Amino acid sequence: MAKDSNNIQTAEIVLACSELDQTLTFFVETLQFQIDSIFPADAPVVAILSGYGVRLRLDCHATSKPATLRLYCSTPTKIAEGNVRLTAPNGTKIELEAAENELQLPPVDQSLVVNKLDSSTVWGVGRAGMRYRDLIPNRQGGRFIASHIHIPNGGPVPDYVHYHKIRFQLIFCCRGWAKLVYEDQGTEFILKAGDCVLQPPQIRHRVLECSDNMEVVELGCPAEHETYADHEMNLPTMSINYQRLFAGQRFVRHEAKTASWGKWRIDGYECRDSGVGAATSGLAGVRVVRPRDGSTVESWSHIAEFVFFFVLKGSLTLELTGRGLEQFKRGDSVVLPSNFSYSLVESTKDLELLEVTLPDIVEMRSLEI
Repeated sequence: MAKDSNNIQTAEIVLACSELDQTLTFFVETLQFQIDSIFPADAPVVAILSGYGVRLRLDCHATSKPATLRLYCSTPTKIAEGNVRLTAPNGTKIELEAAENELQLPPVDQSLVVNKLDSSTVWGVGRAGMRYRDLIPNRQGGRFIASHIHIPNGGPVPDYVHYHKIRFQLIFCCRGWAKLVYEDQGTEFILKAGDCVLQPPQIRHRVLECSDNMEVVELGCPAEHETYADHEMNLPTMSINYQRLFAGQRFVRHEAKTASWGKWRIDGYECRDSGVGAATSGLAGVRVVRPRDGSTVESWSHIAEFVFFFVLKGSLTLELTGRGLEQFKRGDSVVLPSNFSYSLVESTKDLELLEVTLPDIVEMRSLEI
């Protein structure tokens, strides 16, 4: 670690090289690094280079093993005559990548996934003591991830301003509360049980505090996505723009206490719509479903990229093709694939069911029982 003339700390990556000339030429002429210093003048053995946001020290006295450098640039195929995987004369592996990679979505790979919360449930331990249940272990081929997260001990959360490179992300609060803050959305607010937020791609946000025994369901697409820290932005921001679009999506804060109920896609039930469908231009829908008088049993199938149920309260009995009757209680979930026959047989009066779908409007098909 060294300090420059302005007393600002800097760092160097040391790369060993047996001979300086060839390695220096490669980094300067092929990769377009610039020379900051070179010494001694009569027989150079060390060169300091900078580029791509890093500082390199090519050192003939160093004995480190060859490293790998991943360099991000706007047009990687124009750097080295189309080669994006190179080896420097000193053995350093070079990987050239596009600075703004497009989000890669795994192909749709649907299957029935039933997940029950019982005494045999395995909870994993994540950061800050958070407990995780994997609700979709097969990830639907890598397309979707859903986690049931439990935080036993509340208080300040050791979080930082960050964002996600993602297609779709939902946070639904099942129990307790959390204090959150989002870019351009005003001051911090409390997300309570029954509330949810749509986190559009790349919106900066931070979790500040939460209650004891808080539970949330977090759902994202794709299953593996990148999270980046933003060290420059402070939240809350001075600006407020509730209609701002982030990669074509608008932030949504849905509050259960102010929601209204309307018709659901299956007779005998009603739902409160979160507004996610409108905010994502139809990409996804998020609803809480409950029974109403006059429910009937009918077999259905649907055509959709993704249909997910999570029982928030009460219980629901489904008849599933190949499995018969299955009762789902609080904490249980199911992913229902396209062209799969199922029936909502019965439910308790206090049932509340979280439904997440892609797209927002699901094409339904009624089947004969």
